[in-house]
Amino acid sequence: MDTLLLDRSTWDLLLDAEGNIAVASGSYAIGQDIASAVRVFLGECYYNTAAGLPYMQNILGRGQAVSVFESQVVEAALGVPGCADARCVVSGIGPDRRLTGVILYTTTEGETGSVNL
Repeated sequence: MDTLLLDRSTWDLLLDAEGNIAVASGSYAIGQDIASAVRVFLGECYYNTAAGLPYMQNILGRGQAVSVFESQVVEAALGVPGCADARCVVSGIGPDRRLTGVILYTTTEGETGSVNL
């Protein structure tokens, strides 16, 4: 399944060589969609308010266990079409309070990939 290609640093749309909106495909598209799914706050998607992680309700400013967050990330990743398996590994929280880690995934085609949290 194809998806709009997003810039890795700004998460904004990119243009292809002909000036059209760029499209990603294959396992890269699935990885990008997983990263997008994890960035969505619960209730944020206008047409699907059930999508997203409960950042405001259970994550930000709360004493939630890392394993619970990891399972929520995996659940969001498995909701992405083409994702057959996923694993979240949180490596830590930096001095700037930025969470670091990786989501490892396997597509239904058997390809593997990873995206940073």
